[in-house]
Amino acid sequence: MVAAHDTVARSFFEKYAKQYDFDHLLIAAQAYQESRIDQRLKSQAGAVGVMQIKPATAADPNVGVPDVHAMESNIHAGVKYLRFVSDRYFGDAKFDELNRHVFAFAAYNAGPARVQKLRKQAGAEGLDPDEWFNSVEIVAGREVGREPVDYVRNILKYWVAYRLAQDEEEESPQPESPWKAKNPTRTAAR
Repeated sequence: MVAAHDTVARSFFEKYAKQYDFDHLLIAAQAYQESRIDQRLKSQAGAVGVMQIKPATAADPNVGVPDVHAMESNIHAGVKYLRFVSDRYFGDAKFDELNRHVFAFAAYNAGPARVQKLRKQAGAEGLDPDEWFNSVEIVAGREVGREPVDYVRNILKYWVAYRLAQDEEEESPQPESPWKAKNPTRTAAR
């Protein structure tokens, strides 16, 4: 399951995804794509932590989250930035729920102004500017390259894996203690 190796990160994904109206498993999938959920990671461009956000981006008044070197604030800043991008750059869009997330991820990777231009170009070419898959992604692949296309697709692959793991976790019965099964008359207090 998501962050099975790190229940702390999992709790932050859940907390900030809920606060900013995102699916926590999609946020975890993005974090996995960005850093393999490694807070120690730092890119050559200066992005840091689980969400690979630049300290300057996090400090911007639209995000306003200090100290992205700590895991919780790093995840908070990354998710809050996604919400800002979604609201500011795609407020006019008629996205379904999945596309709302996907376009925010594409913008996180390729830049929101660039993705806005790609949407307009897709519309001018007769493609649906509110659909990423088989529409704006085609324009993105041609104009920007494979990186944002692969980035979004990888996040969706990880999300599917996390969803399947979560479903399996929720459906599997909790194992009984072998002690109780062998000694039904004994109580927990010893």
